[in-house]
This record gives sequence, C-alpha cells and structure tokens, in this order.
Amino acid sequence: MIERMVAGIVAAALRLPWLTIVLGAALTVGAISYVESHFAITTDTSQLISSDLDWRQREQQFDAAFPQHSDTIEVVIDGTTPELAESSARKLYTALSAKVPKPFEAVHRREGGAFFDKNGLLYLSLEEVKQTTENLIKAQPVLATMAADPTLNGLAKALSFVPQGVEAERATWADYEKPLSVLAGSIDDLVTGKPSVFSWDELLTNEKPASADLRRFLEVKPILDFGELQPGAEASEIIRETARQLGLTPDHGVRVRLTGSVPMADEEFGTVAEGLVVNTALTIAAVLVILWLALRSGRIIFAVIVSLFVGLTLTAAAGLAMVGALNLISVAFAVLFVGIGVDFGIQFSVRYRQERHNLDALREALVAAGRNAGKPLALAAAATTAGFYAFLPTAYRGVSELGLIAGSGMIIAFLTSITLLPALLVLLNPPGEPDEVGYRALAPVDRFMARHRIAILTVTAISVAAGLPLLQRLTFDFNPINLRSDKVESVATFNDLMKDPATAPNTIDILTPSLGDAKALAAKIEQLPEVSRVVTLASFVPDQQPEKLAVIRDAANLLGPSLDTPDERKRPTDEETKATLKEAASGFADAAKKGGGSPIAARMADVLGRLADATPDQRSKVESALMDGFKLRLTQIRAALGAEPVTLEKLPQDIVSDWTTKDGRARIQVAPAGDGNDNANLRRFATAVLAVAPGATGVPILIQESAKTVVSAFIQAGALALISITLILFVALRRVSDVLLTLVPLLLAGVVTLELCVLIGLPLNFANIIALPVLLGVGVAFKIYYVLAWREGETSLLASALTRAVIFSAMTTAVAFGSLFFSSHPGTSSMGELLALSLVTTLAAAVLFQPILMGPPRNEKKPEQVSPASSTELSESL
Repeated sequence: MIERMVAGIVAAALRLPWLTIVLGAALTVGAISYVESHFAITTDTSQLISSDLDWRQREQQFDAAFPQHSDTIEVVIDGTTPELAESSARKLYTALSAKVPKPFEAVHRREGGAFFDKNGLLYLSLEEVKQTTENLIKAQPVLATMAADPTLNGLAKALSFVPQGVEAERATWADYEKPLSVLAGSIDDLVTGKPSVFSWDELLTNEKPASADLRRFLEVKPILDFGELQPGAEASEIIRETARQLGLTPDHGVRVRLTGSVPMADEEFGTVAEGLVVNTALTIAAVLVILWLALRSGRIIFAVIVSLFVGLTLTAAAGLAMVGALNLISVAFAVLFVGIGVDFGIQFSVRYRQERHNLDALREALVAAGRNAGKPLALAAAATTAGFYAFLPTAYRGVSELGLIAGSGMIIAFLTSITLLPALLVLLNPPGEPDEVGYRALAPVDRFMARHRIAILTVTAISVAAGLPLLQRLTFDFNPINLRSDKVESVATFNDLMKDPATAPNTIDILTPSLGDAKALAAKIEQLPEVSRVVTLASFVPDQQPEKLAVIRDAANLLGPSLDTPDERKRPTDEETKATLKEAASGFADAAKKGGGSPIAARMADVLGRLADATPDQRSKVESALMDGFKLRLTQIRAALGAEPVTLEKLPQDIVSDWTTKDGRARIQVAPAGDGNDNANLRRFATAVLAVAPGATGVPILIQESAKTVVSAFIQAGALALISITLILFVALRRVSDVLLTLVPLLLAGVVTLELCVLIGLPLNFANIIALPVLLGVGVAFKIYYVLAWREGETSLLASALTRAVIFSAMTTAVAFGSLFFSSHPGTSSMGELLALSLVTTLAAAVLFQPILMGPPRNEKKPEQVSPASSTELSESL
C-alpha cells in the first residue's frame, strides 16, 4: 500500500513537474520571508528546562524576591596592591553609577563602601582588631608626619625619623629591614622607569597582602533584550570602555574582567558562532564531493541540493511558527536536517539510478524508484520522526523544541524527496545509467560472510560482551561550565573565582517568611557538617562590639589628633622636596657609617640621594605612585577609627534590601565545607541542606536537579522512542522476528558507542547526550533499508545499490555531524564527536553485522527485470 501511494505521488509530480516546482518555489519564498520577519533566538539558558518543575519554581520565587542578583554582570577588579584595587573599584563604581538607569538598572559594591570603611574593623575578630590597632599605633610617628604633609616631601621627613629612632634605641634596623627594603625597591624602580608595585598596607603591617586584599567586585544589573543574540553585549562593552577611559588597564597595574550569567551567555553564543561561516563552507564542500561520488551526475546532485534547501527553509519557517524563538540547543536543527534529511535524497536518487539502469526510460525509472524505495523511505522517516518527537513530553525544553523542529523536518524532507526531487529530475533529464550502481566487487565478501556467519556472530558477541564492564566506568559530566570554552574571559574568570572558597559562586540560598525564621533555620543549618558558613541579615551585626569598640576608641584617642586633616597649607616646592630628600639621605648615610653600619641604611641613603638628584618629572612620578595610595589608606584609617555600634536598624538600605524583601521575607546564604569544586561534595552539601530546608535553591542545587532532569528526560525519551519505533516497525513488518532483526543491531551499536566513549575518555554531558536518541532514529533508518531488501530476497546486500546509498548517506551525515566537532564551543564539539562516533558504529552494525544476523533471505530474489505487469503498472501511473 505504501509503495503504491508513494509511486502515485511521484507519478503525479512527474505529470505536473512545472506546477510542482513553482509550488515548491512559492513555498520557499514564503518560508524565507517568514524566517526573515520572525527569526528570533533566545540566549536565556534558564529557559532550557521547564519552569513547571518544583526546583525551577523555587529558583524563580527567589529571583522574584531578589531580582537584583539575577541576570547580572560581575565585574572583577584585580590590582597589584590593595590600594590600587580599592581606588580602581571606587572610580569604576562612581562612573558606572552615573549611567543608571540606562543601560544599567543598578550598580552595587559587593564589599566596601562608606559603611564598611567606617565599621570594617568590627567584622574582624577581637584579636585581629587589637593587632591592627597596635600596628597603627607603632606607625604613629610616620602617619602623623605624612598626614600633615601627604607629599613626597612629607614622606622624606617621615623617613628621616627612622635613623633617629634607631639611634635613640626605640627600634632596631631589623625592625625596619622589610618595609624599608620594599620602599627602596619601589623608589629605585620608579626612578629607573621600571614598573613598580608598592603597598602601604604591606609597609604598615609588615605582611604581604592576601589575595583577597588585591581583588574587588562590582555587581551590575544591566537592562537586557533577549530578542538580541547577545542581550548584554552593549552593557558589557560600556563597562570595558569605561574602565579603559579611567586607565584601569594592565599597564597601570589593574585588570578588569567580566563574568556572571550575562557575559557567560553572551560569550557562549559568540563561541558557538565563531568559525561558523568557515565550518559551514567546508561542510557544504565536503557534502558536494560525497554526493558526486554517490550520484556521479551534476544534474542529480543539483536536484538533491535544491530539494534539501527547500526542505531546510520550510523546516526553519515551521520551527519558528511552532516555538516562536530558537534556543541555544534547538538552533542545531539545521545541522541535523542536513545530516539526516540528505539521506532521503540519496536513497531515492541511488534507487533511481538503479532503476534507470534496468529500465532506461526516465519517467518509468523515477516511478519505479518511488515504488521500490517508498516503503523503506516512509518507514525511515516515520522512525526518525518518532525518535525526535520522543522528546516532546520531557521537561528538557531546549531539546524538546529541537525534537519538535527536527522531527517535523524529517516529514518535510521525505515529502520533498518524493515530489520536488523527481519533478526536478524529469526536467533536468540526467543521462542514462549504462553501468550497475552497486558494488559487485563486494560479492565475494557477501559469500565469505555467509559461509562464516556463525563464527562472525560469535566473535562479535564475545567482543561486545567483553566490553560490557567498561560501562561501569562511563561518566556523566554534571558541570555545565565544562560545556563552555575556558578561553573566553567570563568562563576563565569564573574558574579563577572557583579556586577561592570565599569567592566561589557555589552557595545555597533559602527564602524564609521572616528574619526570625531565618535566624532559627540558620541555627539548625550551622550544625550540619557539610556546611562551613551561614549568613543572614543578622550576621551583619558584629559580635563582641563593646570590647572591639573600646580598643578602637583607645587607638583613636592616641592617633586621632595626629591624623586630623590639616588646614590648607601651601604645597612644598620641588626645591624644598629635593632638600628634604637630601637631608633624609644624609641621615641614613651617617647611620650606615656608625658601628659597622647597616646595609639597609646604606641602601636608603643611596636611593634617596639618587631621587634628590633626579629630574622634577621623575620625582613627580614617584610621588604619584607612592602618595596616592597613602592618601587612600589614610582616609580609610580615619574612617575606621570612627567606628560606631552596629544594629539591625543602622544597617544601610542596600545591605538590608540584599537580605530582606519589602514584605519581610528574609534570605539565608549557606556555603559548603570542603572542596567546592568537587561535584560529589556539592551533591552531599545540597542533599544535607535540602533535608533541613526543602525550599532551598542556588547553584549546587540547580546543578544537581538539572542533571537529574536532563538524565531523566533522555531516559524517558529513549524509552518512548524505542517503544514508538518498535510499534511502527511491527505495523509495517508484521513479524516480531523482523522487528528484532531491525532493533538488535541498533541496540548493539548503542552499547558499542558507550564502550568506545569510555575507551577514548569521552564523558556524556548535557549537550552530547542528544546523540543517543538521534542514534535510534538514524540507525533504525539504515536497518529498515536492509531488512526490507532482505525480505524482497536480496542475496548479496554488500554488492547491492543499497549499500552504496547507505554508505554515502552515512558519509554525508557524518560530515554534517562531524563539522560540529570542530566548533570552538566545547559542548557543541562534544555533541559532534559523539554523533559522529555513534554514526560509525551504526553504519558498521547496518552494513556488516545486520546482513550476517539476518542470514539467507526467505525468498531468493528473482532476476532484475520488468515484467509485463510491471510495465503496465508504470504506464498507468504515468
């Protein structure tokens, strides 16, 4: 029935070829117009999984309560010194804040600001407060002198007190060895024009700055348009340009980098698009070469390409009409369509060539091709469509939409192959086929495989069974970051932050009805061994405040008067600064001569002397490099010594709004203990917190839950695809044994594919796992071709035209899929790698294993000739 129906459709297209082509052209023009006016792609990766899931609803509820923390740009500012990092953050924060409300909704400092400048000491431990204030008191003579004259002249005066202090035995040269060495080295570098790194923090504390002291953060909430391919690109570029205009560049000791959900999504799309034109051109060229080897006729190739193009445009238009906007996964429909859809054109064309060799008459050969290839093509289209449609009921929306578009595309590809393709061929009138189309040279291989059928089946079974233990080592990479290129700034910066537990974005957030509920729940969570830190709004009220404030007030009483901002005074002239430097150098030189001298005293004398003899411009550069940081540090010290009691009521509004909502709900943030980059550790952490707080959300939970959702979706889709394909085969083949002969090689190919994944070290992930259901659809098409040919009595399958069609069809599909492997995007590349690998195993199972498994056909094939009845049927069809 299917054969007659397809033959009738082909005959109808042949009777009205121009109408068929005009109709196809009209549909194509309409489809192109629709795509141009309706094309849309969303890079919002949060929409790839259904929002109806419980964990997605918790995520959305939290994002709605604290929208300022979703869809953000994280600005990471690294300075060579703490002072440079802090001053750079202040400059950039001020500049970006001036651009609110467009293109930024808000700009927020994650740390620092006036509140923490004033009360930052209260958040240290009592011992740390005591140590910090003691260091400041020890530095009081230097601080007082320089506070009164914050210039290079004041620094020289302050340094002149050092030899006096040592001579009065209030200190030793050993006490000054490290800070003076740092200062001497910096001055020496600056005078000679070399880059210099100098920190007053290090000089005052006599300790190297911690990595956290060299880094600051801004959180920017941009205005996004998800209709754009890169919704945050404009905002990101404005941030980068502002940083450049402020001189916040590496050659000035500052590095500004962007990460966060917005830059990562933008740069991911850019990575996917990178090299797309070149890869596409090379893929098309390779496909054309393969088509030439398969079809040997420019006219037939032209007809196949036109048919494929028409099918692709119709699929694109239908896809946009069905889903509205493509996503980062469904956009791959084009590659899948070309890779799989071309199979129908090749199968029909090779069958036509075979019939043309037998019949010679063009129209009769085309109708015969439709009749003889109709059933396998229809079954292949139905099975492939079922494989893609199996994703529709799953919660993995990104792949579900891909399945809808690609599955519909298979129907379109089948229809164009039996209508437009024969209509084009009858008008193009390719020459006849004097030679056989198949590979008759492979007939001995057919006979060899038939003679040793049992031995080959046994060896195959043993080999596959021997590899089954490998499946225990099959891994699934649950980390979505590994699907992104670590060469782009946003991902590289994210990975850098992940190395530090204090900055790793792997915390869990919990939304509670009130601050009281948050405190009570936080107390329970703190008891979990999987938890290292729990933060609520109450955490911003420091402990031991009376004791800390007493220490700070004592230091303020001692230091305050000497650090007060002096009245406006005349700036020292360069000549005055030069004289002060020489005086200071003389003091160090005299000290170096006494009692055997000190190397550091001699070095300071030399450095200060050379600075005094330098040009005014050199002294100006040294002053700017050294004193700008001191002025900032002096401002911070003055603010810190004015600390006041902190209560919930006195917390700044920006902090309060970060932790509570207007209706009183409160946020809890929980950090993991142990390695935050270890997936097993994060899984234990997420499980433990969810057991106490079922409403929790956050990156560790989202990663685990999305992994469960994706894996569940593919298991569901795989099972549904297998069931639906089995039903289609049973309805068409009517024999359980024939259905098994079709499915067993397919399942064998799937097992071997997974075994090879282990051997080559290719883990499954959220992107490449799509290859497995696609394997069902593509693989079953090849198997159907062979089973139906076997049922018709074909005795030499390898030598037949069918094998030619299958091999070249697989080659074009492999080229299309393999082109993804060369993508700069790791997720896309891994998808292409697994698709190509699965295609190789599927082809081997179809061409080599299936004929052996089927054995001799039930009915020997009659000599290829056209009976009188067949001739009559062809004439009636035409």
